[in-house]
Parts: sequence; C-alpha cells; structure tokens
Amino acid sequence: MSGTATGSDATRTMNVVDSSAWLAWFAGDAGAASFEKAIEDTKSLVVPSICMAEVFKIVARERGEGDALQAVAVMHQGRIVPLDSDLAVSAAVLGLRHKLPLADSIVYATAQLHGAAVWTQDEDFDGLPGVRYFRKQRR
Repeated sequence: MSGTATGSDATRTMNVVDSSAWLAWFAGDAGAASFEKAIEDTKSLVVPSICMAEVFKIVARERGEGDALQAVAVMHQGRIVPLDSDLAVSAAVLGLRHKLPLADSIVYATAQLHGAAVWTQDEDFDGLPGVRYFRKQRR
C-alpha cells in the first residue's frame, strides 16, 4: 500500500471506494479483502454517482443486468453523491492538477469534498494525498 488516508482511528474517516475496488470486491478478486473495511462501514461510505455508472456498465457487460442491479443496490447502502456543477468544476481543477482521467477526477473531488479517503487499485491515484492505493494482486 502506498499513500496514506487522512484521519485517525479515534475519529471516523469517511471512505470513497473507487470503481476498480468495487469491481474487485464484487468479483472476489485476490485483493478484494483490502476494500472490505471501507465497503462494509456503510455509515462512512460515500459513493460518487460516477462509480455507480462505471460499476453497473462493467458488471452488466460481464455478468448481466440482474447482477449489475444487485451491485448498485449494495452501493446504495452508502451516501450517494450526484455530480453537480460545483463538483464538476472541482473535478476538472483536480484532474488538471493531478493529471487524472475524468472519472477519476470526479471520484477524487468527491472524496476531497467529504474529507474522505479514496480506496482504490487504480494506479492513477497512486501517491495522491488521502488515497489508500492497493496494487492489483494476481491469483
């Protein structure tokens, strides 16, 4: 793991789980356990709406719409954050500053807005402040 999450064990840290981490967790991939804590702590879970779109699309393509609907139902246990104009501009600024792709910049901006740690296995986030990056594990 590289990068550190903000906050301490004494205070509740909010968590944003990136699409890559959700997909690993739903698939039961080798690194899925790395994201269990963040996903199961639903009181601290912040879910960017872009993650719902990405996860639904990929799960529907690979396993069908029924499984995709079940996946987003699980994601709905957290606090869903829609993309509004303020968040969009913040995401653009952070995307330019950190050279992030659009979806990743929305995820990162959502985390920043909510004082949340980003949990991910997406290399684009590696080294950014407030990120818990876990390298993809091979079975």
